[in-house]
Amino acid sequence: MSEAPSRTPPPRETAIVGGGCFWCTEAVFSELRGVEGVEPGYAGGTVPNPTYEQVCSGRTGHAEVVRIEFDPSVLPYRDLLTIFFTTHDPTTPDRQGADVGTQYRSVVLYRTVEEKRTAEELIASLDAQHLWRHPIVTRVEPWTTFYPAEEYHRRYFARNPGQGYCQFVIAPKVAKLRHQYADRLRRPPS
Repeated sequence: MSEAPSRTPPPRETAIVGGGCFWCTEAVFSELRGVEGVEPGYAGGTVPNPTYEQVCSGRTGHAEVVRIEFDPSVLPYRDLLTIFFTTHDPTTPDRQGADVGTQYRSVVLYRTVEEKRTAEELIASLDAQHLWRHPIVTRVEPWTTFYPAEEYHRRYFARNPGQGYCQFVIAPKVAKLRHQYADRLRRPPS
């Protein structure tokens, strides 16, 4: 009896980014081919295992972020970051729209020197293109610890499409992604 050939799983990498409210960032990246999983959470702070309420106070130093598991042969890291930068406002310090505070800062957390270099080079390139009226203020910081958010934050947009924040804040970001990156979607927009 012969054994079935073993399949090597596709290479997987992890990126952590924060673009304001993690509900928005999770909804955007969940739509992309090559993304294996997106998990909202907290990073960059000083309090171990913070709660949403603690992070929202602005006193823990954490940012709302998402941890993205992706296949770099389908979605290279630089492309992932390009999508990140163009689906939120990376020019407003510590805010995204009406969400204000350090927990809503734009941030790229890197694990390697190469990831740091890629993020910094991309920021310089995007700034040189003058895509926004103001320069990019996204922080590029080392990744230390990631704390998963509470269960009720996961797949928030998918589970609450009729909620006001979802309709007026998240849906336009998802629509922009679907228009601007239609060739990168898991499935064509309906």
